[in-house]
Amino acid sequence: MNWPPDTILITGAAGWLGSRLVESLSRGLPDCDAFRQPATNARLRCLVLPGQDAAALSSLSPRVEVCEGDLRNPADCARFCEGAAGAVLFHTAGVIHPKRVSEFYAINVQGTTQLLDAAVRAGVKRAVVMSSNSPCGCNPHPDHLFDELSPYRPYLNYGRSKMQMELAVKARAGKIETVLIRAPWFYGPNQPPRQTLFFKMIRDGKAPIVGGGRNLRSMAYVDDLCQGLLLAASVERAAGQVYWIADRRPYAMNEIVDTVERLLETEFGQKCAHKRLRLPGLASEIALLTDKTLQALGFYHQKIHVLSEMNKTIACSVARAERELGYAPKVELEEGMRRSLRWCSERGIRF
Repeated sequence: MNWPPDTILITGAAGWLGSRLVESLSRGLPDCDAFRQPATNARLRCLVLPGQDAAALSSLSPRVEVCEGDLRNPADCARFCEGAAGAVLFHTAGVIHPKRVSEFYAINVQGTTQLLDAAVRAGVKRAVVMSSNSPCGCNPHPDHLFDELSPYRPYLNYGRSKMQMELAVKARAGKIETVLIRAPWFYGPNQPPRQTLFFKMIRDGKAPIVGGGRNLRSMAYVDDLCQGLLLAASVERAAGQVYWIADRRPYAMNEIVDTVERLLETEFGQKCAHKRLRLPGLASEIALLTDKTLQALGFYHQKIHVLSEMNKTIACSVARAERELGYAPKVELEEGMRRSLRWCSERGIRF
């Protein structure tokens, strides 16, 4: 694969992952030797929603071109891909916490298919598409790790929409090179308010620990996730494949919360309550039943959905990405959370 191409397309460019990817392309990825230097000759065409503030993107580099559009509009998809023959497309846009269930399918499924069809017509060479752990659901037992051969067991409508998206991507593999990246819960700079709220809950002693807190969660530091995306775009053999990208090992919920609490107090001068909102495992099962009922009626409630997952193991292996892509995650939980908190502190974001 000739890397970098003349044009790189990025959807969701104003979002958490998309903005960090644009930074990595325009300024380089400091922790990764292969991508430490920026993609200096490539045009970076960034799709943002109409009305979204794109000033931070435009300030990164004169090579950044901002294009307003909505994936639900085929004409916007066509305009975004126009003149991009031979380009690489990074599709990071999607909806995770909508108000209505229908948005999962309108954006994650229909929006993706319209974007890919426009990319095919424009002659885009490769599409690297962000998926999730949700098409595989939750691990069948606590010691299990998902890999690329794990079957689909989608978790509610978000998982079903991402499964349908993956199937649509695979169906177009003969028309355009495709790579699917599955990432779990990620963390790091450029985080949205929901992640800052998580830090605040830990500080105030309100972080929920459901069951014993020993269930494992894979997490991905955002710059390592960018490394995985760039490798998926540039490694020849990645075409047509699926890869899990995450930190090298999963973490127990207790470890995640304890690590953030320790950093808040010892390095960022925050007085922590040293408490947890301890709930029985049944709390997540009740939340799951409520979540299913609401979603069956077409509604989505973020806090109920998140609570439904809090007692579950969602963990993966990155062995295939290490073996085939040369993926080498550089940042683990403590350093990643340290960088997250520092990013907030430097911008005056209060917990």
